[in-house]
Amino acid sequence: MASDPDVANRADQFAPLPEHRRERWSRFGKWDETFFPNVVGLELEDVRADYARMRLPFRPELNQPAHVIHGGAIATLIDTVVVPAIGSAYDDFQVLLTIDLQIRFLGAGVETDLVAEGWITRRGRSIVFCQAEVRATKTGDVVAEGWMTYKVSAPRAASPPTG
Repeated sequence: MASDPDVANRADQFAPLPEHRRERWSRFGKWDETFFPNVVGLELEDVRADYARMRLPFRPELNQPAHVIHGGAIATLIDTVVVPAIGSAYDDFQVLLTIDLQIRFLGAGVETDLVAEGWITRRGRSIVFCQAEVRATKTGDVVAEGWMTYKVSAPRAASPPTG
């Protein structure tokens, strides 16, 4: 990746997680069931308090007909990279739902892995505002930026069986 002091230092601006939270988030994406982030191929590389970094390894199936990585795959990376950043503040599982997602595409990913960094810009009691940046690993160029708003809530208790 190209040398960019902002990128090189971004992770260092966020505190390491306590051991029990780091251990929990180290399993992100390694679930017993297959979920959409697995289908796309996202890999968590780092998680800290209010920060995460993920990789989208390149494979030709991610291309659109112009032979650049599909915007939907990039949008998925942007929307997902902030999940561990948001969840890093909680000891217990929380339901995290995107309520707003804005993306600005600034370039194309061509036969390259993409790496996204996501971080919290403001955390309220149940609403969290996030930002993300995606770079092509071949060039270090910013491919896309994103802004997300998430709703955070405790899981609902299981409904009692009927009948």
